[in-house]
Amino acid sequence: MYILKSLALSLGLGCLIACSSPSGGESASSAQSAPDPESEATPAVQTQALEKGKTIYNQYCLACHQGDGNGVAGAFPPLTQTEWVAGDKATLVSVILNGMQGEITVKGETYNNAMPAHGFLSDEEIGAVLTYVRQSFGNDYSEITTEEVAEVRASAAN
Repeated sequence: MYILKSLALSLGLGCLIACSSPSGGESASSAQSAPDPESEATPAVQTQALEKGKTIYNQYCLACHQGDGNGVAGAFPPLTQTEWVAGDKATLVSVILNGMQGEITVKGETYNNAMPAHGFLSDEEIGAVLTYVRQSFGNDYSEITTEEVAEVRASAAN
């Protein structure tokens, strides 16, 4: 239980259930409620995916995008409530798979650094890390599933 509470605090959430709650603030007594209608995953599965996503984030993303998701001004863009994180899932998956280079604007600030490709990660790992990002740092967006990642990867291969 201590680990789960620590995870919830590190995600900046009031309670662990907020990760799967559309309202973001249900009480602990509603922990047994139905999962988010946008997701087929149960709260336990979502928690497991968030933990896996956090581990992957800490290994591959933390150095640039920082522990709080705010990035580094002028160098690496934030992941906090941005159009990139909230926007089209396929675009976000593609950035992870293929990397990105060139000038982009995020939250009104221009960035021009390379993001390396992470296509070596499995579909499950990419789904988990993107779900973690989309549900952390003040974000409250739906998960990205393994199947959604597989579709983007397959369409890029054609």
